[in-house]
Amino acid sequence: MYYNVSQLLKESVGSTRTYEVSGSLTLEGSEATLAPRGRVSMMRTDRGIWVDVGVDVQSQATCSRCLERFTHSSKLVMGEEYVPTVDLTTGRPLDARSVDEGVFTIDHRHCLDLREALEEYTITNQPMKPLCSEACGGLCSVCGARRDAGGCGVCQEGPAHSGLGALVGLLGRAGR
Repeated sequence: MYYNVSQLLKESVGSTRTYEVSGSLTLEGSEATLAPRGRVSMMRTDRGIWVDVGVDVQSQATCSRCLERFTHSSKLVMGEEYVPTVDLTTGRPLDARSVDEGVFTIDHRHCLDLREALEEYTITNQPMKPLCSEACGGLCSVCGARRDAGGCGVCQEGPAHSGLGALVGLLGRAGR
């Protein structure tokens, strides 16, 4: 997701560009693939380019209850300023001290790369405990089978005893 912004950098402050986004993006160091769809708006600022992104993202996730893979859909809204690393007219590198740490940069070819920002925002936008559905019963703590609303069917552990099957067995023996 590269955008050549050399022309926009030559224009006056307040100039804008809008692009449609679609495609796929593989997260670095992961098997996860994103499928962003939406709009990217860019506006020239006094320091660089302000980027507003509003996309629908579909990514692969693992359910925290049943461990099944599923497609997680979310709306991603992002606003970041990108600053150039080289002077547009001379091609000389700009003073690295003028670029704040953690700020996204425009490379020496005047290309703006949205991948890193999209990856960061997507990761922080993921739920802490993703669920394939709210009704997911998870895995049986005794036999490891996937439970549905009626239990796993092998060890007769019902949803009321989820995770407490061993304690229920101990209570039964102690009552004798």
